[in-house]
Amino acid sequence: MTIIEEHETPTSTAERPAHRRRLTKLGGWAAVVALVLGGVFVATQVGVQMPDRRGALDPESVADSGTMALAEILRDQGVEVDVHRSRADARAALDDDATLVMANPFSLSDDAIMQLVEPADRVVFLSSSTHLLSMFDLGTNASPDSAPVSAQCDIPEFANVGSIRPDRLFAPADGVDACFGSDEAAAVLVDADDDTTRIVVEGARLFSNAALAEDGNAALGLALLGQSDRVVWYVPSFADSDIEGDMPDSLGSLTPGWVTPAILLLMLSGVAAALWRGQRFGPLVAETLPVTVRASETMHGRARLTAKAADAGHAAEALRDGSLRRVARRLGLAERARPDEVADAAADRLRIPRGSLHELLAGRLPNDDADLVAFARRLSELEDAVDATTHELRGRE
Repeated sequence: MTIIEEHETPTSTAERPAHRRRLTKLGGWAAVVALVLGGVFVATQVGVQMPDRRGALDPESVADSGTMALAEILRDQGVEVDVHRSRADARAALDDDATLVMANPFSLSDDAIMQLVEPADRVVFLSSSTHLLSMFDLGTNASPDSAPVSAQCDIPEFANVGSIRPDRLFAPADGVDACFGSDEAAAVLVDADDDTTRIVVEGARLFSNAALAEDGNAALGLALLGQSDRVVWYVPSFADSDIEGDMPDSLGSLTPGWVTPAILLLMLSGVAAALWRGQRFGPLVAETLPVTVRASETMHGRARLTAKAADAGHAAEALRDGSLRRVARRLGLAERARPDEVADAAADRLRIPRGSLHELLAGRLPNDDADLVAFARRLSELEDAVDATTHELRGRE
């Protein structure tokens, strides 16, 4: 019995490491298989749920901010909806039975806007800016109020709309009808005469896919866009811009050529003197700070101060600075590249005139909340456009 026990003990001891190695190997393969299956699942979900890259108020966008639902409702009512992304094609498609629909054409010059709307008997602006309101002499911005309002005007197509909750109100100019509000502040402005009708409404939320079923939003959309047999829907974009801007002279362009080498030489001399005469520092000592403030709290605090001060220009400058950094990084530029460099690189990537982005990235800042919202939307659309081209280039590779 003693001999048998001596032979069994080493045999069982030798089998245990081999058994453990087999279990470890099987566990490793199982982890690899799980990682592969997880990667396939994530890639499938990303491919199926890829976000729509089209902008807000786009009739071909299925995103929450798009207006495909409104376009389909119009088609169900027998209205022909033609979507154009070129102002030349949109102008050529207009006739006596067509309604021209578009958001604020921020990428077009005043002359291009007037040429576009000239042949249209009925024009509906689904969003606007202070400049556009003054250009067509429709009115000015009014204090916002999201309380529900009804038509309260004599225009028959609005009689059965019901109530809506507008995000933006306008003060009508003389001779302009104000609907859905009061004579001092209304959500819809209608300037109609014997030949033409110009209508403006802030529809970024009212007519979006996410909010179209609320209140009387869908009925208002039909009342505005369903009065003719055809709708020519123009979608403004940077690719269709005609703006050519000239950047002002910068400090670098006005500085003589010898200044930069001299500054570099002085800096190198200073560094050399510091290394020559400077004393070595001792080891770093960790010191406990009395208070630790999270970055998110600082960010929210600054945001509340900016909102309380109603400083639209400061907020716009912060938004533009962030967009410049992100666009520069996606274009392969330095994070602190000059705005004119980022504008030129983005224009080359999007294949649009170089001057079309200078006003957005280096021009004047908005001075009220309404223009700040439009300014932020334009920056977001620029980033989406650059992202789309970046994905296309990676797909080709």
